[in-house]
Amino acid sequence: MYSLESLSEIVDKGIMNLSIPKEPKRLYEPINYTLATGGKRIRPVLVLAACNAFSESIEKALNPALAIELFHNFTLIHDDIMDNAPIRRNNPTVFAKWNSDIAILSGDALSILAYQLLSKTDKEFLIPVLNVFNSLALGVCDGQQMDMDFETNQYVTQDEYLTMIELKTSILLKGALQIGAIIGGASQSDITQIGEFGKNLGLAFQLQDDLLDSYGDVNSFGKKIGGDILANKKTFLTIKAYSLAKGNSFELLNSYFKAENIDPQQKIEGVLKIYNEIGVKEITKTKIDEYSQNAMAALNKISIYPERKDILSCLAEKIMSRNS
Repeated sequence: MYSLESLSEIVDKGIMNLSIPKEPKRLYEPINYTLATGGKRIRPVLVLAACNAFSESIEKALNPALAIELFHNFTLIHDDIMDNAPIRRNNPTVFAKWNSDIAILSGDALSILAYQLLSKTDKEFLIPVLNVFNSLALGVCDGQQMDMDFETNQYVTQDEYLTMIELKTSILLKGALQIGAIIGGASQSDITQIGEFGKNLGLAFQLQDDLLDSYGDVNSFGKKIGGDILANKKTFLTIKAYSLAKGNSFELLNSYFKAENIDPQQKIEGVLKIYNEIGVKEITKTKIDEYSQNAMAALNKISIYPERKDILSCLAEKIMSRNS
């Protein structure tokens, strides 16, 4: 069995050894810039960890793992344009450093590079792996469109929001684990259960991200605190606040999110004050715990020796204890 540290090293080395073209410079330089900023590399490590849970050999899972990481970074480049986000991983986003046109084209190229890597999957596993990859890729697009639709919807329900993050965020973790399990030779039942593990872990992951955006530390989080509030994003916290706020609190909350000319810090502090009065932080933490427990319940159903699940348990713990 590989350790979490060794799997992370394999992924980092694999990223460093990628043959990214040099020219045209303004097409590929942003790709190298994006990959060099690092990130947590959770998704490719999940591919390798899932493969290793069922097999001692993980070499055949490396290209699909790297493909997942490239595809994830492609979505981030485009997401930052749509969200008008200037900072990611404590660095300027691609569109902020260059421009939107370059970011769009570099993102497109990055998605093609991801499929080039995926096409190197062993023929024995290529079709099922491609099916999972295409499903998660389209799911991310579905989720992103829902997220954009929410911007103009006056109200969004909790169930609608959870469906959106399951598609936009959770499906990548689910797909990464299922791809690793397929290459590791897992049974269909175990592929399904490891997918459930990933789905619930992804839901908890995104809710944790929502929480950190309002209550995290800017130096650890890598993005501006309160960015979702300033962007009027309908996160789990916002949706719960709207559903629970009454009377003056509701009117005040509504005025903050509808105000066109308001000091940013005043808006963040005002919304957080209402969150704190309602107990939104605690409600979100409870929901995170619920999904974390569901994830571990699915992991326990996988029919391999308990010690082979240790690295997946370790990864889940790392994801859920993060502050960035």
